[in-house]
Amino acid sequence: MDQQLAALVGRHLTAENGQDLAGTLATLHPECVFEDFATGQVWHGHEGAAAHYRQWWTTFDVMVKRGPGQSGGWLEGGGYMAEVTWHGRHIGRFLGIEPTGRTIALPFVVTLSFKDGLMFSERFHYDLASLLRQIGAIPSRCSGGCSIGRPPSRYRENTIALSRSEP
Repeated sequence: MDQQLAALVGRHLTAENGQDLAGTLATLHPECVFEDFATGQVWHGHEGAAAHYRQWWTTFDVMVKRGPGQSGGWLEGGGYMAEVTWHGRHIGRFLGIEPTGRTIALPFVVTLSFKDGLMFSERFHYDLASLLRQIGAIPSRCSGGCSIGRPPSRYRENTIALSRSEP
C-alpha cells in the first residue's frame, strides 16, 4: 500500500463528504474519468467531475461511509477497490424523477486508479433498481403480496415447467 495514495484517498473522502468541491477536485488528476455503470454516465476532467459531484450532492445530499462488513483494499497494479454505502436523502430531481424526500442507503463498489500522485478514475457499480425503489420511483420487490425468499408464482411455474422439459 502506498501511504501517500492512502492519504490522498482520505483527503478526497473528507472533502467529498464535506461537499467541498475545490478540495475534492484538488485530489483529482486534470484528465480524470468518472464512470457510473448503473446510469451509463461518464464524466471527463475536472469540469466533468464537478458535474458528477453536483449531481449527487444536489440530488441526494450524499455522504459516503463504510458500513459493517464492507471492506476495501489495494489492487495489484496500484489501484484501490472498496465497498461503501451512499447515505442521503432524495432532495433534487434525479433521472427525471422529482424529489421525494426519502432517505437512501445504497451500497456500491468503487474502483480507483491513480496517475501522477492524484486520483485518475473512479468507477461506480451499484444496483440502480434498489436506488429507484428507495426513492419510491418503482415498487418494492415484494409489493403485491409476494413472500421474501420465494419467487412470485409465475416464476415458480416457469421453473417447474422448465425442470420437467426434455433436453
